[in-house]
Amino acid sequence: MQSAKTVYEWKAAAAHLTILNQAFIAGRYVDAASGRHFDCVSPVDGRLLTQVAECDAEDIDRAVRAARAAFEDRRWCGQAPAARKRVLARFAELIDQHREELALLETLDMGKPISDSLTIDVRSSANVIRWYGEAIDKVYDELAPTADNAIAMITREPLGVVGVVVPWNFPLMMAAWKLGPALATGNSVVLKPAEQSPLTAIRVAELAVEAGLPEGVLNVVPGFGPTAGKALGLHLDVDALAFTGSTAVGKLFQQYSGQSNLKRVGLECGGKSPHIILADCPDLNTAADAAAAAIFFNQGEMCTAGSRLLVEVPIRGALVDKLSARASDWQPGDPLDPATRMGALVDQRQMQQVLHFIDSGKQQGASLRVGGKRARVETGGCYVEPTVFDGVDTTMRIAREEIFGPVLSVIEIKDLEEAVRIANDTEYGLAAAVWTRDINKAHKAAQRLRAGMVYVNCYDADDITVPFGGFKQSGIGRDKSLHALEKYTELKTTWVRLG
Repeated sequence: MQSAKTVYEWKAAAAHLTILNQAFIAGRYVDAASGRHFDCVSPVDGRLLTQVAECDAEDIDRAVRAARAAFEDRRWCGQAPAARKRVLARFAELIDQHREELALLETLDMGKPISDSLTIDVRSSANVIRWYGEAIDKVYDELAPTADNAIAMITREPLGVVGVVVPWNFPLMMAAWKLGPALATGNSVVLKPAEQSPLTAIRVAELAVEAGLPEGVLNVVPGFGPTAGKALGLHLDVDALAFTGSTAVGKLFQQYSGQSNLKRVGLECGGKSPHIILADCPDLNTAADAAAAAIFFNQGEMCTAGSRLLVEVPIRGALVDKLSARASDWQPGDPLDPATRMGALVDQRQMQQVLHFIDSGKQQGASLRVGGKRARVETGGCYVEPTVFDGVDTTMRIAREEIFGPVLSVIEIKDLEEAVRIANDTEYGLAAAVWTRDINKAHKAAQRLRAGMVYVNCYDADDITVPFGGFKQSGIGRDKSLHALEKYTELKTTWVRLG
């Protein structure tokens, strides 16, 4: 669904947009203690949007102390479930009311198409907050089946102070995935957005307080990973850390936990997801559409991106031809144009990394079928063409490493057995898919694929009611669904001996 505004209207709105750039601690906007700032540059055209407060360990400590004070005096966790539910419902309503402002911030900050920001990211973020608000008074505690001389109550209690570190590819939506269950269960939160895309997180903090969230319950501290992120991971008064991002950084947070207070760490990390299309695929055109969207949507900056396309021999040529033709529908365009399907990569560094992987694929002998170059150079933005490599060997870098860009590797397979073996030959295990009209093959593949999410005759199907997360080095724990509540609560047993 496209925006009702025209590209000209979006550009006019961008020219008059107010951009907040401070940290949000204890219910108010403040500068970094050091007074330092960092440049926030738009990948749309390379222009400076603002300078954002560059927070470090001192600011993290201020935010954690504010969050701890809010938790200890029970200004949030002590409220009745119905009261907390009303606040989160109002928070979601305010996100909806400010959807165009938030969508514009998201697009200018990280380059995705405005239609996606508006109808996917912002809308989904409001729905997630609303859904977890509704869950607050619908999840019950337990009584153990003890003998009749005792009552054993099993209750879930909030952890306390939760550190949240989110990535730059879905800045608002990933924050909502953490904030929804963390706030619903009564925790206080210190959120560090990615330095590449901090603007929506800074803005929604104010909306949360306007909705009725008490001061200090949600704090937003922008800054860099090695300073602000590390300080949050090492802080002795942070009870849990919820992270989405690269596997390498996820491992750092586990180390920080061991070096500090053994805080609980939930991780949603990288992926190199296999997208298997067998010769008995029920509809090759639909599969080609799905394969293109699986790698080109959000500029390929997706942890679940179907970046390895495993195709059975009889249909490989036809499918690659269809994919090459579909690439024309995904050519990068102006992110502020509602008709654009693929926008800019998040920054110059990411663009250069993607181009480096493309060079690697060519040097290692893969056949470049389409794309492979920088696009829209004259704009000053960070654009790369949708790229399809055929004849990819499983030892090539483009087949093994997470590229996080619009680069597809087509790998030929002879049957399902080989497909599953190649699919599982990776350190990751986030998502996988198989296309077949044989239900027996579909079930067999789903059972054997080592991935947290397996799609059959579709890709990247999504709903808040189902858990999101991976196996192996793709992470620990789950976002979304009621299962996410487990990450933000402790189990307590209260044993009552009866007379």
